[in-house]
Amino acid sequence: METRNLRKERIGVVTNNKMEKSVVVSEVKRVKHPMYGKFVLKTKKYVAHDEKNDCNIGDTVKIMETRPISKSKCWRMVEVIERAK
Repeated sequence: METRNLRKERIGVVTNNKMEKSVVVSEVKRVKHPMYGKFVLKTKKYVAHDEKNDCNIGDTVKIMETRPISKSKCWRMVEVIERAK
């Protein structure tokens, strides 16, 4: 029996929800510059599948890696951690 690798999980903020059953999630990381030592913000965007269309802009969500659903979607929304105010 094969063992399956763990799926990656990310936490980010929804920045776009205008598509049908899709959201764009931005993950912001603080990385230290290798030479100058200053912390720099790096943003990575993921297109995630949202089956119920219940995410709004500003929500903090958890997404999980999955099989490719379309050309750009290979993540799915697992849960809404915090709703936008």
